[in-house]
Amino acid sequence: MTWLEAIILGIVQGLTEFLPISSSAHVSIVGQLTGSQDPGAAFTAVTQLGTETAVVIYFAKDIGRIIAQWCKALVGKVPHSDPDARMGWLVIIGSIPIVVLGLLFQDAIESYLRNLWITAAMLGGFGLLIGVVDRFARNERSLEQLTWKHGVLYGLAQCLALIPGVSRSGGTIAAGLAMGYRREAAARYAFLLAIPAVFGSGLFQLAKVGATDPDPQWGPIAVATIIAFFVGIAVIHWLLKYISTHDFRWFVVYRVVLAIAVAVLLLTGVLEPLPQV
Repeated sequence: MTWLEAIILGIVQGLTEFLPISSSAHVSIVGQLTGSQDPGAAFTAVTQLGTETAVVIYFAKDIGRIIAQWCKALVGKVPHSDPDARMGWLVIIGSIPIVVLGLLFQDAIESYLRNLWITAAMLGGFGLLIGVVDRFARNERSLEQLTWKHGVLYGLAQCLALIPGVSRSGGTIAAGLAMGYRREAAARYAFLLAIPAVFGSGLFQLAKVGATDPDPQWGPIAVATIIAFFVGIAVIHWLLKYISTHDFRWFVVYRVVLAIAVAVLLLTGVLEPLPQV
Protein backbone atom coordinates (compact mmCIF):
# COMPACT_ATOMS: atom_id res chain seq x y z
CA MET A 1 0.00 0.00 0.00
CA THR A 2 1.38 3.41 -0.98
CA TRP A 3 1.05 6.56 1.10
CA LEU A 4 -1.38 8.02 -1.45
CA GLU A 5 -3.57 4.92 -1.26
CA ALA A 6 -3.54 5.15 2.54
CA ILE A 7 -4.65 8.80 2.40
CA ILE A 8 -7.46 8.01 -0.04
CA LEU A 9 -8.67 5.02 2.00
CA GLY A 10 -8.53 7.05 5.22
CA ILE A 11 -10.75 9.71 3.65
CA VAL A 12 -13.13 7.03 2.34
CA GLN A 13 -13.31 5.35 5.76
CA GLY A 14 -14.05 8.66 7.50
CA LEU A 15 -16.68 9.69 4.97
CA THR A 16 -18.57 6.40 4.92
CA GLU A 17 -18.31 4.89 8.42
CA PHE A 18 -21.30 6.74 9.87
CA LEU A 19 -23.43 7.12 6.76
CA PRO A 20 -25.78 4.19 6.02
CA ILE A 21 -23.81 3.24 2.88
CA SER A 22 -21.24 0.70 4.25
CA SER A 23 -17.66 1.79 4.88
CA SER A 24 -16.30 -1.76 4.42
CA ALA A 25 -17.86 -1.92 0.95
CA HIS A 26 -16.35 1.41 -0.04
CA VAL A 27 -12.89 0.57 1.33
CA SER A 28 -12.95 -2.74 -0.55
CA ILE A 29 -14.10 -1.17 -3.83
CA VAL A 30 -11.82 1.87 -3.67
CA GLY A 31 -8.93 -0.32 -2.53
CA GLN A 32 -9.19 -2.30 -5.76
CA LEU A 33 -9.60 0.76 -7.93
CA THR A 34 -6.56 2.49 -6.43
CA GLY A 35 -4.23 -0.38 -5.68
CA SER A 36 -5.61 -3.45 -7.46
CA GLN A 37 -6.35 -5.19 -4.16
CA ASP A 38 -8.82 -5.29 -1.30
CA PRO A 39 -7.08 -3.80 1.77
CA GLY A 40 -8.73 -6.56 3.79
CA ALA A 41 -10.92 -6.91 6.87
CA ALA A 42 -7.97 -6.25 9.19
CA PHE A 43 -7.16 -2.88 7.57
CA THR A 44 -10.83 -1.89 7.75
CA ALA A 45 -11.10 -2.88 11.42
CA VAL A 46 -7.93 -1.00 12.40
CA THR A 47 -8.85 2.21 10.56
CA GLN A 48 -12.26 2.06 12.24
CA LEU A 49 -10.39 2.79 15.47
CA GLY A 50 -9.94 6.28 14.07
CA THR A 51 -13.59 6.85 13.27
CA GLU A 52 -14.74 5.29 16.54
CA THR A 53 -12.39 7.56 18.48
CA ALA A 54 -14.25 10.39 16.76
CA VAL A 55 -17.48 9.01 18.26
CA VAL A 56 -15.93 8.89 21.74
CA ILE A 57 -14.79 12.50 21.50
CA TYR A 58 -18.01 13.78 19.95
CA PHE A 59 -20.15 12.08 22.61
CA ALA A 60 -17.60 12.45 25.43
CA LYS A 61 -20.01 14.15 27.84
CA ASP A 62 -22.75 11.59 27.23
CA ILE A 63 -20.33 8.67 27.51
CA GLY A 64 -18.76 10.04 30.70
CA ARG A 65 -22.17 10.50 32.29
CA ILE A 66 -23.31 7.02 31.26
CA ILE A 67 -20.18 5.37 32.66
CA ALA A 68 -20.38 7.35 35.89
CA GLN A 69 -24.04 6.52 36.51
CA TRP A 70 -23.53 2.88 35.53
CA CYS A 71 -20.69 2.56 38.05
CA LYS A 72 -22.78 4.26 40.76
CA ALA A 73 -25.64 1.87 40.06
CA LEU A 74 -23.29 -1.08 40.52
CA VAL A 75 -22.45 0.03 44.08
CA GLY A 76 -26.01 1.10 44.88
CA LYS A 77 -25.52 4.87 44.88
CA VAL A 78 -28.16 5.38 42.18
CA PRO A 79 -31.07 3.11 41.22
CA HIS A 80 -30.61 0.71 38.31
CA SER A 81 -33.59 2.42 36.69
CA ASP A 82 -31.55 5.61 36.24
CA PRO A 83 -31.69 6.42 32.47
CA ASP A 84 -27.92 6.67 32.06
CA ALA A 85 -27.26 3.54 34.10
CA ARG A 86 -29.81 1.67 31.97
CA MET A 87 -28.13 2.98 28.83
CA GLY A 88 -24.82 1.56 30.04
CA TRP A 89 -26.36 -1.88 30.46
CA LEU A 90 -28.19 -1.62 27.14
CA VAL A 91 -24.95 -0.85 25.28
CA ILE A 92 -23.24 -3.82 26.97
CA ILE A 93 -26.09 -6.24 26.26
CA GLY A 94 -26.56 -4.95 22.73
CA SER A 95 -22.85 -5.51 22.00
CA ILE A 96 -22.86 -9.20 22.93
CA PRO A 97 -24.40 -10.58 19.68
CA ILE A 98 -21.80 -9.04 17.35
CA VAL A 99 -18.92 -10.16 19.58
CA VAL A 100 -20.16 -13.75 19.60
CA LEU A 101 -20.97 -13.90 15.89
CA GLY A 102 -17.83 -12.00 14.93
CA LEU A 103 -15.66 -14.62 16.64
CA LEU A 104 -17.69 -17.58 15.35
CA PHE A 105 -17.62 -16.43 11.73
CA GLN A 106 -14.22 -14.71 11.72
CA ASP A 107 -12.84 -16.76 8.83
CA ALA A 108 -15.89 -16.15 6.65
CA ILE A 109 -15.87 -12.43 7.44
CA GLU A 110 -12.24 -12.16 6.35
CA SER A 111 -12.67 -14.24 3.19
CA TYR A 112 -15.69 -15.12 1.06
CA LEU A 113 -18.14 -12.67 2.66
CA ARG A 114 -15.97 -9.95 1.12
CA ASN A 115 -16.99 -11.18 -2.35
CA LEU A 116 -18.02 -8.05 -4.24
CA TRP A 117 -21.06 -9.79 -5.71
CA ILE A 118 -22.33 -10.20 -2.16
CA THR A 119 -21.37 -6.59 -1.45
CA ALA A 120 -23.30 -5.32 -4.49
CA ALA A 121 -26.35 -7.38 -3.54
CA MET A 122 -26.29 -6.03 0.02
CA LEU A 123 -25.78 -2.44 -1.12
CA GLY A 124 -28.83 -2.59 -3.37
CA GLY A 125 -31.10 -4.96 -1.46
CA PHE A 126 -30.52 -3.59 2.00
CA GLY A 127 -30.64 -0.06 0.63
CA LEU A 128 -34.17 -0.67 -0.62
CA LEU A 129 -35.06 -2.16 2.78
CA ILE A 130 -33.82 1.01 4.51
CA GLY A 131 -35.96 3.05 2.13
CA VAL A 132 -39.10 1.04 2.88
CA VAL A 133 -38.54 1.12 6.65
CA ASP A 134 -37.82 4.85 6.59
CA ARG A 135 -40.93 5.51 4.47
CA PHE A 136 -43.26 3.89 6.99
CA ALA A 137 -41.37 4.73 10.20
CA ARG A 138 -43.41 6.32 13.00
CA ASN A 139 -40.51 8.46 14.30
CA GLU A 140 -42.05 8.67 17.77
CA ARG A 141 -39.77 7.10 20.37
CA SER A 142 -36.85 8.78 22.13
CA LEU A 143 -33.82 7.01 23.61
CA GLU A 144 -35.35 7.38 27.08
CA GLN A 145 -38.00 4.89 25.90
CA LEU A 146 -35.44 2.27 24.84
CA THR A 147 -36.43 -1.14 26.26
CA TRP A 148 -34.28 -4.19 27.00
CA LYS A 149 -35.95 -6.08 24.16
CA HIS A 150 -35.25 -3.28 21.71
CA GLY A 151 -31.65 -3.04 22.93
CA VAL A 152 -31.11 -6.70 22.05
CA LEU A 153 -32.82 -6.25 18.67
CA TYR A 154 -30.54 -3.30 17.96
CA GLY A 155 -27.59 -5.55 18.80
CA LEU A 156 -28.79 -8.28 16.45
CA ALA A 157 -29.25 -5.71 13.69
CA GLN A 158 -25.67 -4.50 14.25
CA CYS A 159 -24.48 -8.04 13.45
CA LEU A 160 -25.58 -7.53 9.85
CA ALA A 161 -22.61 -5.15 9.50
CA LEU A 162 -20.34 -8.21 9.49
CA ILE A 163 -21.38 -8.53 5.83
CA PRO A 164 -19.78 -5.78 3.70
CA GLY A 165 -22.46 -3.77 1.94
CA VAL A 166 -25.00 -3.79 4.75
CA SER A 167 -23.55 -0.93 6.87
CA ARG A 168 -23.32 -0.89 10.66
CA SER A 169 -25.16 2.40 10.94
CA GLY A 170 -27.61 1.35 8.22
CA GLY A 171 -28.51 -1.88 9.99
CA THR A 172 -28.94 -0.41 13.44
CA ILE A 173 -30.70 2.76 12.27
CA ALA A 174 -33.10 0.70 10.13
CA ALA A 175 -33.87 -1.47 13.16
CA GLY A 176 -34.48 1.62 15.27
CA LEU A 177 -36.82 3.12 12.68
CA ALA A 178 -38.71 -0.18 12.40
CA MET A 179 -39.22 -0.13 16.18
CA GLY A 180 -40.59 3.41 16.06
CA TYR A 181 -37.58 5.45 17.19
CA ARG A 182 -36.86 8.88 15.77
CA ARG A 183 -34.09 9.08 13.17
CA GLU A 184 -31.72 11.07 15.38
CA ALA A 185 -32.38 8.81 18.39
CA ALA A 186 -31.74 5.70 16.30
CA ALA A 187 -28.50 7.19 14.97
CA ARG A 188 -27.25 8.24 18.41
CA TYR A 189 -27.81 4.79 19.88
CA ALA A 190 -26.20 3.21 16.80
CA PHE A 191 -23.09 5.31 17.43
CA LEU A 192 -22.95 4.40 21.14
CA LEU A 193 -23.63 0.72 20.47
CA ALA A 194 -20.78 0.52 17.97
CA ILE A 195 -18.09 1.68 20.43
CA PRO A 196 -17.39 -1.64 22.25
CA ALA A 197 -17.67 -3.75 19.09
CA VAL A 198 -15.48 -1.54 16.90
CA PHE A 199 -12.78 -0.99 19.51
CA GLY A 200 -12.77 -4.69 20.34
CA SER A 201 -12.51 -5.72 16.68
CA GLY A 202 -9.92 -3.07 15.86
CA LEU A 203 -7.64 -3.90 18.79
CA PHE A 204 -7.98 -7.63 18.08
CA GLN A 205 -6.99 -7.12 14.44
CA LEU A 206 -4.19 -4.76 15.47
CA ALA A 207 -2.69 -7.46 17.69
CA LYS A 208 -3.24 -10.07 15.01
CA VAL A 209 -1.43 -8.03 12.35
CA GLY A 210 1.49 -7.49 14.72
CA ALA A 211 1.72 -11.19 15.51
CA THR A 212 1.25 -12.68 12.03
CA ASP A 213 2.48 -10.10 9.49
CA PRO A 214 6.30 -10.12 9.20
CA ASP A 215 6.30 -6.68 7.60
CA PRO A 216 3.17 -4.75 8.65
CA GLN A 217 2.70 -1.39 6.97
CA TRP A 218 2.26 0.55 10.18
CA GLY A 219 2.98 3.93 8.60
CA PRO A 220 0.22 3.88 5.95
CA ILE A 221 -2.21 2.22 8.39
CA ALA A 222 -1.57 4.95 10.98
CA VAL A 223 -2.00 7.72 8.39
CA ALA A 224 -5.29 6.24 7.17
CA THR A 225 -6.54 5.89 10.76
CA ILE A 226 -5.67 9.49 11.70
CA ILE A 227 -7.31 10.89 8.56
CA ALA A 228 -10.40 8.75 9.20
CA PHE A 229 -10.62 10.26 12.69
CA PHE A 230 -10.71 13.89 11.54
CA VAL A 231 -13.05 13.26 8.61
CA GLY A 232 -15.29 11.14 10.87
CA ILE A 233 -15.87 13.92 13.39
CA ALA A 234 -17.06 16.25 10.62
CA VAL A 235 -19.38 13.56 9.22
CA ILE A 236 -20.96 12.82 12.63
CA HIS A 237 -21.75 16.51 13.12
CA TRP A 238 -23.23 16.79 9.62
CA LEU A 239 -25.24 13.57 9.74
CA LEU A 240 -27.00 14.23 13.05
CA LYS A 241 -27.97 17.68 11.84
CA TYR A 242 -29.08 16.39 8.42
CA ILE A 243 -31.33 13.54 9.62
CA SER A 244 -33.11 15.81 12.09
CA THR A 245 -34.87 17.38 9.11
CA HIS A 246 -34.38 14.90 6.24
CA ASP A 247 -35.16 11.25 5.49
CA PHE A 248 -32.78 8.64 4.06
CA ARG A 249 -33.99 8.61 0.45
CA TRP A 250 -30.79 10.00 -1.07
CA PHE A 251 -28.70 7.41 0.76
CA VAL A 252 -31.01 4.73 -0.68
CA VAL A 253 -30.64 6.13 -4.20
CA TYR A 254 -26.85 6.26 -3.79
CA ARG A 255 -26.70 2.66 -2.57
CA VAL A 256 -28.73 1.35 -5.49
CA VAL A 257 -26.71 3.31 -8.06
CA LEU A 258 -23.45 2.11 -6.48
CA ALA A 259 -24.69 -1.49 -6.47
CA ILE A 260 -25.43 -1.28 -10.20
CA ALA A 261 -22.05 0.35 -10.88
CA VAL A 262 -20.20 -2.37 -8.94
CA ALA A 263 -22.09 -5.09 -10.83
CA VAL A 264 -21.12 -3.48 -14.16
CA LEU A 265 -17.46 -3.19 -13.09
CA LEU A 266 -17.49 -6.85 -12.05
CA LEU A 267 -19.05 -7.99 -15.31
CA THR A 268 -16.49 -5.99 -17.34
CA GLY A 269 -13.55 -7.30 -15.32
CA VAL A 270 -12.54 -3.94 -13.87
CA LEU A 271 -13.18 -5.32 -10.37
CA GLU A 272 -12.53 -8.86 -9.17
CA PRO A 273 -15.06 -10.56 -6.88
CA LEU A 274 -12.39 -11.93 -4.54
CA PRO A 275 -9.03 -10.26 -5.19
CA GLN A 276 -5.82 -11.11 -3.41
CA VAL A 277 -5.67 -9.37 -0.01
